[in-house]
Amino acid sequence: MKIAPDRNRLHLVNLDRTETAQDKELTVCSEDYSLLTDLYQLTMAACYVGEGLDRRQASFELFVRRLPEGFGYLIAMGLQQAVDYLEKFRFSPSQIEALQATGIFDRVPDRFWSLLAETRFTGDVWAVPEGTAVFANEPLLRVEAPLWQAQLVETYLLNTINYQTLIATKAARVRDVAGPEAMLLEFGTRRAFSPQASVWAARAALAAGLDATSNVLAAVKLDRKPSGTMAHSLVMALAATAGSEAEAFTAFHRYFPGSPLLIDTYDAIAAAQMLAEQVKSGEMELSGVRLDSGDLVALSQQVRSHLPNVPIFASGDLDEWEIARLKNAGACIDGYGLGTRLVTGSPVNGVYKLVEIDGIPTMKQSLNKTTYPGRKQIFRRLENGLIQSDRLGLVTENSQEEQPLLQLAFRDGQRLWDETLEQIRDRTAVSIASLPPQTRQIDRPIPPPIEISDALLKLTQQTKR
Repeated sequence: MKIAPDRNRLHLVNLDRTETAQDKELTVCSEDYSLLTDLYQLTMAACYVGEGLDRRQASFELFVRRLPEGFGYLIAMGLQQAVDYLEKFRFSPSQIEALQATGIFDRVPDRFWSLLAETRFTGDVWAVPEGTAVFANEPLLRVEAPLWQAQLVETYLLNTINYQTLIATKAARVRDVAGPEAMLLEFGTRRAFSPQASVWAARAALAAGLDATSNVLAAVKLDRKPSGTMAHSLVMALAATAGSEAEAFTAFHRYFPGSPLLIDTYDAIAAAQMLAEQVKSGEMELSGVRLDSGDLVALSQQVRSHLPNVPIFASGDLDEWEIARLKNAGACIDGYGLGTRLVTGSPVNGVYKLVEIDGIPTMKQSLNKTTYPGRKQIFRRLENGLIQSDRLGLVTENSQEEQPLLQLAFRDGQRLWDETLEQIRDRTAVSIASLPPQTRQIDRPIPPPIEISDALLKLTQQTKR
């Protein structure tokens, strides 16, 4: 074997040391959250320090400019994780050393490092409660804090609120289409964008109306019982070694009596006929069967004819439109497993914009990205429990006939509320029931009118000038 030159050997040794120093696992814990940000948040904060602006009181609002295509509303979600993050916001000595080692910050003032070392979030947060229906240009959240703090928290807040709001909205739409009696299960862990995202997706789905999740970690953390059936591989493995699909079902029920069975590994109708005989003879109790492929309308109707009293579950790239199609076509389905199309899809493009600094209103005037200046409140008008309109106004305004939506969630660095999943779930149901029919429809939905108050219009014109 030819021996490589010394310089190559040295290069390999250095490469090995570099790789050893890397965190190849790349898992994230709460202690990492301060660095879970975009670089420009830190460089801007350093610039604020250098220019003497860091302690100026600033207000940023998080909102969406437009709803995702095909959506008539959004269900706000993710506030719980946002306030948890703000409570724990710290920079450890090792994190500060890591930033210094990059060389990027060599010219920043020393006071920037002392600020990071003493970091605590000391501001206020106003937010719409989780489970509330909101629309375009309405702030889901407002941060009022020293400029450098309000800037640094942008990335994480957008991450948790954008993603959980997307999942909650899709889950609420699925529940609305499927109806209150349908069993809805979250099956999206393997398709979620990351392990962390899978836990957040499960939480948002449950908070917005789904009944259970297959994600064991999420269920345990949320004090819920996980739910699921089986995969085709179990049926194939046991059938191949034990001799038949029937033996596979029997073996599974030996350890998990009565559990739902996946019956379309080979021939769903033949499996249903076999199970019907066992149920009729008393050999087997069955809490449900699942269909994961094929013509779900025809298959479910035939399975129902053989198992009239057994719930039928369906899965396989389902969403609100497909569930509506199945129902309209007369499918005999009692519950649905939601995976890929629940935890992925059109993003919620929430943005986080400066609206005021030291009492001075600010606004962005870029083409198609104009923002409204000043600290704002959403005033909602309801009649007979239905939303008639929303009015976007300034926090200094008030109304006896309208309901203000943004509430104080965090004051002087201390959280003010901590809701249960049941409370959020109930609010989501009330929010959906309050939407006009044309807003709830899944095809070409129409949001209710959003009015801009005279005071906000006047401030916008003044700020432009």
